[in-house]
Amino acid sequence: MGKPTGFMEHRRETPGKRDERERILDSLEIYEPFPEAKLQDQGARCMDCGIPFCHSGCPLGNIIPDWNDLVYRGRWAEALKELESTNNFPEFTGRICPAPCEEACVLVINDDPVTIERIEYAIAEKGFAEGWIEPRPPTVRTGKTVAVVGSGPAGLAAAAQLNRAGHTVTVFERADRIGGLLMYGIPDFKLEKRVVNRRLEILEAEGITFKTNANVGVNISTDELEAFDAVVLAGGATKPRDLPIPGRDLVGVEFAMDFLPQQNKRVAGDTVPDDESIMATDKHVIVIGGGDTGSDCVGTSNRQRAKSVTQFELLSQPPEGRPEQQPWPYWPMKLRTSTSHEEGCDRHWSIMTKEFIGENGRLKALRTVEVEWVPSNNGSRPELRETPGTEKAWPAELVLLAMGFLGPETNGMIDQLGLELDPRSNVKTDANYMTSKPGIFSAGDMRRGQSLVVWAISEGREAAHAVDHYLMGATTLPTKGDGDLPRV
Repeated sequence: MGKPTGFMEHRRETPGKRDERERILDSLEIYEPFPEAKLQDQGARCMDCGIPFCHSGCPLGNIIPDWNDLVYRGRWAEALKELESTNNFPEFTGRICPAPCEEACVLVINDDPVTIERIEYAIAEKGFAEGWIEPRPPTVRTGKTVAVVGSGPAGLAAAAQLNRAGHTVTVFERADRIGGLLMYGIPDFKLEKRVVNRRLEILEAEGITFKTNANVGVNISTDELEAFDAVVLAGGATKPRDLPIPGRDLVGVEFAMDFLPQQNKRVAGDTVPDDESIMATDKHVIVIGGGDTGSDCVGTSNRQRAKSVTQFELLSQPPEGRPEQQPWPYWPMKLRTSTSHEEGCDRHWSIMTKEFIGENGRLKALRTVEVEWVPSNNGSRPELRETPGTEKAWPAELVLLAMGFLGPETNGMIDQLGLELDPRSNVKTDANYMTSKPGIFSAGDMRRGQSLVVWAISEGREAAHAVDHYLMGATTLPTKGDGDLPRV
């Protein structure tokens, strides 16, 4: 810790945001530049807490106090080295991570946390600007080959680590661009795709081979995977939770993850065929689901000039502060207002959709009822009860279902490989990330279920550690909290 009194001298500060009226006119990131001097002040707030609980909050085990101190001292190159030792893609997590590390910061006990995520973002961007982040291909190849199926954050992290260990890595991606959820799913206003492409260029220069339009189990036979010495499955949890109620088949009731990737394509300059296009323009839009995906639908709908945007959540409205049953340093389930909500959204909790109402096959409205969660008689999970007399009809020409995901799509590659699933319908692995088939590993949402980008990167790194050990009998690839110790 460079400045013992830093947390007393400086208040928490974060970058300003572009005006809502301006930013909904484009798909650019919303935060304004943050002066380097202010970042150093924020780094100075990192206190000598003895036990850095931020480590426990971070799935990657980032060595946060060390690089906070280095930023305070202006030693940016060293800060980047510390950051890269545990995180392959800090430019991603610095933008789209919900920062569980900040909720675990010791200052949260009676103050505002250190601005950890923005410091991470700044270190990464400084690294790119100064040319410190550049291709570093291995000097020696092991002769071993690895196939990675899926190019989201878990797949890319596994590929990067295994390539660093000297293995020859090929990444298969079913979409027409590499990046998975980073490319098709997360809106550009949260993560501009130039940021993703910048990293992909480095990975390709380091020797990773990328194959797009390669849907293993569909247009690429699973037999082709047998040519590799090991396989990592990182295809995500892409089976959306549906809402099978009357009127579900009406035109205008869509899955969020059919809607969001189309906007990514439009921003990238692609043309979406008219008969496939899902647009919110001049429509009353209702988003069902109150999580991050629902928030992304809100922001995208506003940018498409929706007539109105409303969001429903089945659960009760969470408290504004930390709930008593979720004390520090646990992640609190409290009310969060995203930048998309700030741009315009009518939010409702404890509400359930009962029916979609249409005319000539097209959605025109939906019917809801208010609900309450009451303790069950046997002490198990609370029971959901409808509140009599609260039914209501809402105009809607577009409903976006953003209610989470049920696990990976099993028809195709997973079924053909004959892999065992766990009780939650995810790919089952042992403690070393190996599936029921020797030599085939899995990581990320495909293995753990719907989760965060930071967890996906962590899982990709952990799986790479296990794969390297499987191939070589030993490994110097790090696990969570270790330094970066490549073999070559």
